[in-house]
Amino acid sequence: MIAIPTNSLEGVGYHSLGAFLSANCYTPQKYVRRWAWEIFWMTQAAWCWLIWPIVGAVLTIPDLGAVLAEASKIVMLQAFLMGMAYGVGGTAFNISIRYIGFSLTYAIAVGLSALTKTVAMPLIHGTLPEILEKNGSSWIVAGVGVGILGIALCGAAGRLKELDFRGSLQASEFNLLKGLFFSLVAGVLSAVYGIAMEDVAKPIVDLAYEHGAGYWKGNIAYPFVNSGAFVTALLYSLYLARRNRTLGQLVQLAPGSGGSLGGNYLLAMLTGTLWYGQFFFYNLGHVRMSNANTSWAIHMIMLVLFSNLVAVVFQEWKGCRARTALTIALGLAVLIASVLAMTYGNYLGEAMGG
Repeated sequence: MIAIPTNSLEGVGYHSLGAFLSANCYTPQKYVRRWAWEIFWMTQAAWCWLIWPIVGAVLTIPDLGAVLAEASKIVMLQAFLMGMAYGVGGTAFNISIRYIGFSLTYAIAVGLSALTKTVAMPLIHGTLPEILEKNGSSWIVAGVGVGILGIALCGAAGRLKELDFRGSLQASEFNLLKGLFFSLVAGVLSAVYGIAMEDVAKPIVDLAYEHGAGYWKGNIAYPFVNSGAFVTALLYSLYLARRNRTLGQLVQLAPGSGGSLGGNYLLAMLTGTLWYGQFFFYNLGHVRMSNANTSWAIHMIMLVLFSNLVAVVFQEWKGCRARTALTIALGLAVLIASVLAMTYGNYLGEAMGG
């Protein structure tokens, strides 16, 4: 099997694009009108976790039928079950945003995910010493450490924001304890998703490569992992819809003014498309990295960076005191330094032959 040529600069570029899409994937939800949360959630989940993964695999995996016939059914099932676990995390992530906003949710959940996935699997497989011996590894380790510091600064800025807005109308939905709980759940289970994609589903991905998938090989894993997430999201949404008697909103909007049924469906489709887009480009970045173990950390840290920029656009930081603004600005600067350090480490590994 001929190895895919690496190009770390291209890889980081694709990771950046994927992270940007992810940071914006929940933005359309702000414009949904007269739909219960569970109706929106099951609709967007159908796109990001079921429809697009299947379409992506059909369009990019040669001999898809042969790959599926040859692939291990046990591996398929394991990937599906881990996807179901991630579905819980995805739902928790969305709930956390309602309580603590984009910036703090991404800081806690994504930071925990980056640390868990990047460190846990090399320790489990016993490959950490080998990874640390690669050229540029010191820059990568430093980049991960700096990235965690940047994430912590963004989290601290979120806490300062809570104090700034305490007692104001702007903070009426801000609940740090509830948001912290849901973001921690989301962070751990997000790492499970990364493990499912890069470790559990690897035999199927390798099989797709043998059939000529090339750079697109990772797309074969999404139908298994993401469909598991879809099942979890659908079951929870149907439970809420039955309890709240909102299932009829799939065909008729709730009483009120504003919005349209077609418009809500389009917004849900846009949300799902942006979410799937992040990992469509994640895969293209991952296969180009000289040190593939850094992909998840780079992607997650970029998520925090772009999500905070989105929060600025949506004025989540408007009205904060100077120290809060300075803290978030410092956090963003540190995150940028982290990405640059890890990019340089990958570049050294590539230029010096691993």
